[in-house]
Amino acid sequence: MRVDLFDFHLPSERIALRPVTPRDSARMLGVFGSGDLSDRHVRDLPQMLRRGDCLIFNDTRVIPAQLEGIRGAAKIGATLHKRIDLRRWQAFIRNAKRLRVGESVDFGSGVIAVAEERHDDGSFTLYFEGNDPVEVLLQRAGTMPLPPYIAGKRPTDERDAQDYQTMFAEKDGAVAAPTASLHFTPELMTAVAAAGIETTTLTLHVGAGTFLPVKADDTTDHKMHYEWGEIPLETARKLNEVRKNGGRLIAVGTTSLRLVESAADDDGTIRAFSGDTDIFLTPGYRFKAIQGLMTNFHLPRSTLFMLVSALMGRETMQAAYAHAIASEYRFYSYGDSSLLLP
Repeated sequence: MRVDLFDFHLPSERIALRPVTPRDSARMLGVFGSGDLSDRHVRDLPQMLRRGDCLIFNDTRVIPAQLEGIRGAAKIGATLHKRIDLRRWQAFIRNAKRLRVGESVDFGSGVIAVAEERHDDGSFTLYFEGNDPVEVLLQRAGTMPLPPYIAGKRPTDERDAQDYQTMFAEKDGAVAAPTASLHFTPELMTAVAAAGIETTTLTLHVGAGTFLPVKADDTTDHKMHYEWGEIPLETARKLNEVRKNGGRLIAVGTTSLRLVESAADDDGTIRAFSGDTDIFLTPGYRFKAIQGLMTNFHLPRSTLFMLVSALMGRETMQAAYAHAIASEYRFYSYGDSSLLLP
């Protein structure tokens, strides 16, 4: 499909630079298969689902994966993207023309990495020197990797260390938050349980590739970056039991949705999963297991807007986004939410 079919104009003032407080007071747009729209709030979620449905959360934890260093006199920026092994990470590099394979970058605080390999997409494999775990090195020298549409308007600060983590964050490895889950609070989870709605978690370590623009003119020419994910056997069994009992699987975030669909058979049976996925969902895709999605509002021409268009239909989502913009919803990572029920 042509990428320009997924374009829309978003006024810059609609981009949220901070989350609302409390988190579950954010607005939420209900979008239904009929094309109907409903202006609600995140705290209304239990009333918008059915007893026996299951919310699927991503328990990845964002690491301080943004690094600033020097190579000689050159300033080099690195955003870690995907772990390769205990000491190596694939990273997107700023000022990459000043870095060659074999050269070292000093990120300060005793953190030094060697550029071991340059990949076809321009990213590098960085090897971190020393004996301390890379996670310890990042705590010393790294900062939270806020999305470029926020980082370009204000610096990262101490608030972001809390604001950019979900209440489910347990497993280190993401360089971007699964932002749909940022809206949840203990109070909302209590209400979800009281409404008879099931919950479970899986892990998908979100990579920096989620922020990359689609440069191709046609979706068939776009290459997704791999991300590592895991669905434990116990989680897979629970999801299959929910489906067997007539409940709907509602992914909280596109990351949860992509991993479940990666692990599902054609008949909808979900298998335990551990490994990489680069699944790319565009209109025409037949969803195998997921029956609903809670997600924030996404960038124009992005793979994530293509994903929600695959679930709900492109015209439906274009109309929903036009309504959200006119109604002054807040967009992107720190913005408001939507509940998509095809």
